[in-house]
Amino acid sequence: MFLPILDLVVLGIGCVFLGIWLLFFLQSKKYDSIFQTLDEKEYPLKELYSTGYAVLELAHYNYKSKYDRKFRQELEVLYEKKYVEFYLRVAYARALTYGMLLFLSGFILYGLSGEIMLLPLAVVYSGVAIYYFLTESGQKIKKRSEELLKDFSEVVSKLALLTNAGMILREAWELIAGAGQGTFYEEMRLSVDEMHNGISEVEAYRRFGIRCMIPEVKKFSATLIQGTEKGNKELTTMLQEQSAEVWNVRKQNVRREGEKAASKLMLPIFMMFIGILIMVVVPIFTNLGGV
Repeated sequence: MFLPILDLVVLGIGCVFLGIWLLFFLQSKKYDSIFQTLDEKEYPLKELYSTGYAVLELAHYNYKSKYDRKFRQELEVLYEKKYVEFYLRVAYARALTYGMLLFLSGFILYGLSGEIMLLPLAVVYSGVAIYYFLTESGQKIKKRSEELLKDFSEVVSKLALLTNAGMILREAWELIAGAGQGTFYEEMRLSVDEMHNGISEVEAYRRFGIRCMIPEVKKFSATLIQGTEKGNKELTTMLQEQSAEVWNVRKQNVRREGEKAASKLMLPIFMMFIGILIMVVVPIFTNLGGV
């Protein structure tokens, strides 16, 4: 039995793309070592990332676009600066690899089912995958920012209290850093480690602000640096003022989250209302029709 012309054309195109992918897959073996250190849980199918990387190398992609500069700034928040170039290439290689696999899967599924609509769906999913993996760092930063803000007000209040009681800033910082759990406290402990390793107190606070990236925490970092240089008395006053500001910001965030939660509940409530309305109205009209 002969296959329809459309099937032959589509499967022929699919075979061409599969052959190209296999060619890149075989050529990419020399890049496998680049991705061996990645965590398998965080980076599934990392063994195939070299295929996407091989495509980028063949295209001589230089990673110098305007988007790449912004991408680097995001990655600097999540990783040490010396690893940024590595993770930039990992992100591109992973996105392209998943995109190609999803694109090829459309032809495979078409061959099994004969449904032509699977091809445009595969193209869409391929584009979505590429977009997702290239914007994942932004989502991680957003989540990290929320985690930082969650403990921020508490830390500022504790620092204001301890410095007002006469404790010097560095001792108060180390005491609070060791007493809490969460992203903010982890960043504080990293600053403590830096101080113990010979980095100056001012530089440690500056790096802390850069890593956290949030405007409120950057302002907090600048306050710590200014207070360290001017003395504990002025620092206490500045921390108390910032503590009040932070509590106001936290209240606004809680109110905003409450409004978001309420708006999310509207859809299921509306659907339940429609369901109840149908259950009530349909029997009424059915009975009227039978009269």
